[in-house]
Amino acid sequence: MPLFKKRTVGKPGEWYYCLEHKKVEEGPDCPGKDRFGPYASRTEAEHAMATARERNLQWENDSRWHDAPAGGRDED
Repeated sequence: MPLFKKRTVGKPGEWYYCLEHKKVEEGPDCPGKDRFGPYASRTEAEHAMATARERNLQWENDSRWHDAPAGGRDED
């Protein structure tokens, strides 16, 4: 008997976006490495890629993640 069971069926109302198949799924049909989620609604899962793009843009423009000093200039 296996120590851990592979979870193949999600709870009703759990929505995921599959990165491999580029589609929304209810419950985790695909492996975790290939999906975003869970989301509370199908609509949120449908917008997963747009949400990821927005968050990436925010991160890229966040001054806390850059190596430049707080003053904005490199110190010699």
